[in-house]
Amino acid sequence: MGLAVTVAVLLAATPTFVTRGDVTPEVGLRREAEAAWTALEARYVQEAGGVPAKPPASIVLQRGAALTPQRNGQGRPGLVELRQNTPGVLDERLRLALRHELAHQLLWWACPQSSEDRLFHEAFAVAVSGELPSWKEGPYLSLSRAASELAVAPEVDTPRARRALARLLNESTGFPPALSRRLRQCQDGARWASPLSIDELAGVGVREARPATVVVSRHSGEVLLSEGDVRRALPYGSVLKPFLYVAGAEHPTLPPRPGVPEWACGAGLPAKVDARTALLRSCNGYFLDWEARGSAPRAFGAWGPVLAAVGLTGLPEDMAEATGLRSTLAVSPWGVAQAYRLLAEARPDVVALLADNAARGTLAELPASKSLVGVATKTGTVRDAASRPQFGWIAAVDPDLVAVVVRPGAMPRQFADEVPKALARARKQAGLEAARVQVLGLLPPGDVEARCSGAGFALVEGVPRAGAETWAPLASLTQRGAAVCLGAPWRVRFPGGPEEGRDYAGVFITSEPPPYRPPPGVPTTPSAMKARRGSDFVFRTTRLQYAAGVVSAEDVTLTGEARVALARVVAHNEQHGHSRHPGRPVCDTTHCQAFRGTVRVRSEDAKALGLAPLKWRKWLTFSQGGEEPWRQARPRAEVERLLGRGLVSLRFEAGRVHYLRAETDGDATFDTARSVPCDLLRSGLKLPSCPRTASFNGESLMFEGRGRGHGEGLDVEAAKAAGSRSDAILEEAYGQ
Repeated sequence: MGLAVTVAVLLAATPTFVTRGDVTPEVGLRREAEAAWTALEARYVQEAGGVPAKPPASIVLQRGAALTPQRNGQGRPGLVELRQNTPGVLDERLRLALRHELAHQLLWWACPQSSEDRLFHEAFAVAVSGELPSWKEGPYLSLSRAASELAVAPEVDTPRARRALARLLNESTGFPPALSRRLRQCQDGARWASPLSIDELAGVGVREARPATVVVSRHSGEVLLSEGDVRRALPYGSVLKPFLYVAGAEHPTLPPRPGVPEWACGAGLPAKVDARTALLRSCNGYFLDWEARGSAPRAFGAWGPVLAAVGLTGLPEDMAEATGLRSTLAVSPWGVAQAYRLLAEARPDVVALLADNAARGTLAELPASKSLVGVATKTGTVRDAASRPQFGWIAAVDPDLVAVVVRPGAMPRQFADEVPKALARARKQAGLEAARVQVLGLLPPGDVEARCSGAGFALVEGVPRAGAETWAPLASLTQRGAAVCLGAPWRVRFPGGPEEGRDYAGVFITSEPPPYRPPPGVPTTPSAMKARRGSDFVFRTTRLQYAAGVVSAEDVTLTGEARVALARVVAHNEQHGHSRHPGRPVCDTTHCQAFRGTVRVRSEDAKALGLAPLKWRKWLTFSQGGEEPWRQARPRAEVERLLGRGLVSLRFEAGRVHYLRAETDGDATFDTARSVPCDLLRSGLKLPSCPRTASFNGESLMFEGRGRGHGEGLDVEAAKAAGSRSDAILEEAYGQ
């Protein structure tokens, strides 16, 4: 039905409102009634999918002389009685009562088959009248207690019953699904076979969900394991309480309140409960009382934008909603995993606290507790109106991984053993531990920009700050902490690089290296000085991602056992970077191992990281190698800037360049012999490999050689041609 047609039908279906002169002003009252009816009927059409064919009768609006003090309105078909405390004033209380009673009138007209269903009538009236927010005020009411109070209430339209009813209705985001289904039944003219039940209204047995498990890397952020619909948003229970903890400016110590169900946090609760104990025990009462003191964070504080960015369906209005006691909000297992990844980066102290959960928290004294030692965990349970578990959550963080396990209809303690199993399944892929590399050191730090196509955050002393959605200087993102991109890799660009930038799946920090001074007499270039100094930026990813990136930078076409061999060397060197940069991570230039960002991992890379560590305890050199001849000239002045003036001859042997220089001492001229590593000359002159010969040709030198690289250690081209297994290739390159 088109909008214009719908509006015309609605206007035609508005009843005639008759006033008696005892509620004033009469004109204002009729206008309020007409506006309310139009809004109510529009809601009916939206949910039921059509307009009733029967035209409405007139409705009398009058003062309710016999209303009890607890009632502001009442009615029967065709009649609404209202309380007006001040003649001539249509206050909000009266207007609310008018809307509530007109909702009943609409159902008597549009859905006569439901006229005896008191719960359906009252639930619809409470849901559409605009009164739901007012019922949230007052002490927290659990879902199960609300269902119990409603079940024993003699009337469903008393204030106490309405408060319980509102608690059930507030469990839904948007219009309650149970009421939508019943309104469609009204419009279809179906027989009202059974009245609306409390369980149906609360969603018991209606929400369908399947087990879901997701594991992501703390370092690269990649999803390593995904089972079930991990992107489906679900009510989350207590699993987000750590974000309330970190958002709090101060954490009070509070006395438990005996007999209050929300303070039922296990046996042996101390007389004074601090926030750490409350977090491990998942004490709802602590968080509710913290809010009552007025010092608790609202809407997760600085972490609210993080949770919203990873899919939380809204920010909580109060602590009951934030702690999942009222299940109106939802978030996906994937979103929870991403949020915990950032939490682990920002607050390692909180991760250390949660690592005690298996010993003295909600997962203590279980058969699975021993296998969770050292793993930070947080549980959450979503209950239905009968206090039965709808969803159980466990979030887990170990040094390399974040896992989130959700099981419908189960308590977390019932499936705690699934967490170590999920972590073990993810770890079937080797190389998931952290690798750190100094990156982009040849560039001025101010020239490097980054952006995140997911949700980018810069950590400022452990507090997340949303990064710009457009390109931003990487130095500013990492100025006071780590820069983390959730749900996607960082894209990094710089002058002279690819216009679209490079992907970096991992975490950036700023770490200024110490000044570099070359040894006396060792020739160098400005570029070599930068490479040996290192970089202001340190990038963390997985060893597997790092090895794959280096191998692709060396030879993107490399396959088979030769690729396996090189990947093993690269991973080995990442752990021996101290020989290149003492006390610092390996760098991304040819001084160490070239790394140009994240690439797709190949099966050979994964195989290499799963093999035994190499036996050598030193840096292992490698180069492209090969036998392709090359011949290149360089100006004599450029060569002498590296080796010194008065160059007489050069020869190359065993990875070194031996040369003679003519020097003078007074009137005497003599030749001095010197020797430096050949790679200093190769890199300084940007030659393809270490030359085999050099000849003088006037003001230039002609260098000739074969292959690519410094020619030491593993020869990649030779490895390609060998056709051997990686062990044999490495033995050939580095000896026994």
